Order: sequence, then structure tokens, then C-alpha cells
Amino acid sequence: MSLRKKPRVVVTRRLPDSVETRMRELFDAQLNLTDEKMSQEALIEAVKTADVLVPTINDRIDKALIEAAGSNLKLIANFGNGVDNIDVEAAVTRKITVTNTPRVLTEDTADMTMALILAVARRVTEGSRVIPEGDNAWPGWSPTWMLGRRITGKRLGIIGMGRIGQALARRAKAFGLQVHYHNRHHVDPAIEAELEATYWDSLDQMLARMDIISVNCPHTPATYHLLSARRLKLLKREALVINTARGEVIDETTLAKMLDAGEIAGAGLDVFEHEPAVNPRLVKLAKSGRVVLLPHMGSATIEGRTDMGEKVIVNIRAFMDGHSPPDKVLPEML
Repeated sequence: MSLRKKPRVVVTRRLPDSVETRMRELFDAQLNLTDEKMSQEALIEAVKTADVLVPTINDRIDKALIEAAGSNLKLIANFGNGVDNIDVEAAVTRKITVTNTPRVLTEDTADMTMALILAVARRVTEGSRVIPEGDNAWPGWSPTWMLGRRITGKRLGIIGMGRIGQALARRAKAFGLQVHYHNRHHVDPAIEAELEATYWDSLDQMLARMDIISVNCPHTPATYHLLSARRLKLLKREALVINTARGEVIDETTLAKMLDAGEIAGAGLDVFEHEPAVNPRLVKLAKSGRVVLLPHMGSATIEGRTDMGEKVIVNIRAFMDGHSPPDKVLPEML
């Protein structure tokens, strides 16, 4: 990439105005003004002329796309915390650097996870629909109507104790939940002590004993259907399942069947296995109030999305200046 000219940066979706304005100032930025998802054919045309591609998690940057790229493409600066939408190994083989935007979604995603726990346990969305339905929909206060479940004192099992998992644990502790977690390894002893968290080496054993399960691990080949049909059947009938990570981590078909059969008490899902398609059985359950479904809103704050954009810009500028970008991703990290 020549340092004498502005690099051609192709951005696949609309970003916050302040981010797009900054990109126009710094780069020869091709923006997506309509915010319509680019087809795979359009992406192929884009990578033929781009120096930098800025995709989002909905863009499939596979081996075929990377091999179709022109020789100018040297950086894929993903607008997203994960890189499961990118064939990183194929990119590295073509000497294309890949970056992401970590450490800016932590608090927002942990907030949304806690919100889903409360919404499912206390039937918040179901209750919120009653009054707008009309004068006769709410019969007035009753000792036995719209009963949910208390979360104080319950056991929360966190799958994936990274930054988001730890942020969730801090919130959960404040609500009186008992914090348990499964991870590839123990977290730092000082953090574990601060969170009063119990480590489980066996995911199976943890699942069988929890009241609430929260998925907070990334989607990798190793975590695909980590909550498989076999593991979902280990859960207590009273258990709640919360997922703000990636839909592919859960066997969604089995989850829907078990929820429908009353073999799992409820679920709060912000992500889905085949986004944007959602299992029709889950949609039906959401209408009944036993399941809360959100359209991938975990990081949807103005501050979070702006911070993500700023990270993209920092990574591009570092690369332009001949430095290793601060958020460079390598295959061995996945």
C-alpha cells in the first residue's frame, strides 16, 4: 500500500455518522449509503479494487472471496468483536492482515445479558404486552397472576469467562446470584476471589446443577454446538438459557423442541444459529411469553458502535504507517 495516497477503504454497512465522517477525512472511503447487505457478488467486486475491506459480522469473507481479491487488498479490518465470519487462515496465506474490535462491547453486552436474565425470569416482555392490549386484558392485581421466578440466590453458570463473562459475573453478584463458570482454564485467582466464582472443569457437571446458563464464549470450530442435544438434556426443567454470544454455540433446533415440550423453563436469546432467520418454533414460544427474542442488540449502543468504528480507524492507520495493528488476529489465536 502506498503511503503517498489515501488507501481505498470499502465499508460494507452504514456506520455511525461520526465514524463515517472521520473515514472520509482520512481515507478514500467507499461507504454503503443504503445500508443494504452486500451480496457475495458485490463483495467480490469490492475486494478487487480495495486496499482495505471493512466488513461486519454478517459478511461472509470466505476463502473463495479472499482468493478473488486484487493484489491491493492488504487489510481486512472487521467491524466486530469476533472474526468467525472471516477465513483468517486463507487471509494470512494471501498475506492479508485481519483485525477486529475487541474490548469495547464488554459492558454493553453484559448489561444486555443481565437484562435478558431478568426479562425471562420475571416475565417482563409478557407483562409489558398486557396493558396495551386493552382495558379488559389486565384484571387487576392478583396474588397468583403473572408469577415469575426470583433470581437472588439462584446459581448462574457462565460458559466462557472472558471479559464479557467477568463483567456479567460482577452484575450477577450484585443481584445476589451465585456465580459458577466453565472455561478452558481458571481465571486469575484474584478475579475468581473478587467474583466469588466457582470453577467447573466439567461443563456437563455444571450444566446439570445450574438454574441459569449464560453463553458468553466465542464461536469457533471447537464451540460449534457446544450446547449439543446431549448437553441440553442435562439441564434442569426449571433452568433458563441465555445467549448473547453466537447462535451457533447452541443446537437451536433441540433447544426449541425442549422449550416447546417444557423440558427447559425458558430462554433469552439475542443471537441465532441462522441469522437473520429465526426458528419458527422459537417465534411461537416468544408469543406465549416463555422465550424472549432480541434482534442481536447486545452491542447496540451509540457509544459501543462508535468505539468499534474508532478501533477500525486506529487499526487502519497503524497499518498504513507500517506498524502492526493493535487488534491483529492470527489463526493460532482462534
